[in-house]
Amino acid sequence: MNCETVGLIGQTVVLKGWVHGRRDMGKLGFIDLRDRSGLVQVVLVPAELSERGKEAMKELRSEYCVMIEGVVQKRGEKQVNNDLPTGMVEVLAKDVEILNAAKTPPFDVTADTSPINEEVRLKYRYLDLRSERLQKNLQLRNAFIQGCRNFLLAEKFIEIETPYLTKATPEGSRDFVVPARLQPGKFFALPQSPQQYKQLLMVAGFERYFQLARAFRDEDPRADRGFEHTQVDIEMSFVDQEDVMHHVEAMITQTVESLGYTIKQKPFPRITYAESMAKYGADKFDLRTEEEKKRGILAYAWVVDFPFFEKTEDGGWTFTHNPFSMPKPEFLADHLAGGNVENILTTQYDLVCNGYESGGGSIRAHDPEILKATYKIMGYSDDEIEQSVGHMLEAFGYGTPPHGGIALGVERNIMNLTGESYLREVQAFPMTGSANTAVMDAPSELPKKTLDELGLSIKK
Repeated sequence: MNCETVGLIGQTVVLKGWVHGRRDMGKLGFIDLRDRSGLVQVVLVPAELSERGKEAMKELRSEYCVMIEGVVQKRGEKQVNNDLPTGMVEVLAKDVEILNAAKTPPFDVTADTSPINEEVRLKYRYLDLRSERLQKNLQLRNAFIQGCRNFLLAEKFIEIETPYLTKATPEGSRDFVVPARLQPGKFFALPQSPQQYKQLLMVAGFERYFQLARAFRDEDPRADRGFEHTQVDIEMSFVDQEDVMHHVEAMITQTVESLGYTIKQKPFPRITYAESMAKYGADKFDLRTEEEKKRGILAYAWVVDFPFFEKTEDGGWTFTHNPFSMPKPEFLADHLAGGNVENILTTQYDLVCNGYESGGGSIRAHDPEILKATYKIMGYSDDEIEQSVGHMLEAFGYGTPPHGGIALGVERNIMNLTGESYLREVQAFPMTGSANTAVMDAPSELPKKTLDELGLSIKK
């Protein structure tokens, strides 16, 4: 790795990477060699090069993929580049091999690519990702995920994957559906979250679960939301609201501080939904001063005591966050009776940071009668309840422990850490604003043979 050359003065090294830039000074040449660790300067002196190296020196251009063999040497005091971690050394090349030539890129990947047209950037996303900013963003994303994972494993959580092909669930957004070839006319749905499966894992006795879960929601793309995202998904048994919030706050604090960030206030402030709406006009807010924004301070806060239900356009009721939540204890009798609906508060808690919702969760209804009452309030008949969540009601009849959890959006959290305003800047291959995939041409039409196998016809 390039950055390791600093400790290898006098030694022969073999480096592989891309030509970040080239400068010719008569018979002497310089290239900046880039790999995932950063840049190092390579000196090309024909008299020091192999015959292959001399020929390669004539051909080298930006973004060529090359192998360099050379000797690490200390730069003169006046030649030190303090802007680079490797700026005190350079590599005197002895051999150069061109591993692959490169066409002229459609945009300059050595500069900030954010001003480039989105469609162009995402068409050539594999080049866009070579830029320093996106390399750092995705490396930070990895570090954040590993920090959360290490915390949870140390706290005896077990990482368990749940299915992608599942049943449509009432999560608040449209489902992406998948035709079932072996059962014509029936469809799977991609999960909007692993909500029901992670609760079933609590029924199964695993007690502490987590997963880096992919979630899919067919809703209009916007700057901070797309068709798919990743979440740190957590569920715990034998807990109350304070237990879950304590663990999540400790995980976030340990992780982001280990990455070098400063948190404005610990413990995180708590504000009720009613207070938040009265003070900020929204259930997410930014507690930082202008000076703290410039310094990259992180201002976390919890929002609690959300209304369980809200009115629908036709005058009925629907859930505000999650139908599987538990009402607060003082509203349990009202909930079971289906009365005082507009005032029922739930055990929902949201984690907000710097103006964004970073995560949300709740204590769950583990009694089948409480879950059934939720659906009754929303106007479901007994048959509709059975069809929608009958499997959950059945499971809850087998000694289900009290449990609760949270889902923390990875992209939202990395946007907070990087200061980015767009989801696409913290994902490897995001959707375009017009809901097309990066690089590949999708969505696309299916051949007639495939449609026939699935028993589908297209209505023009």
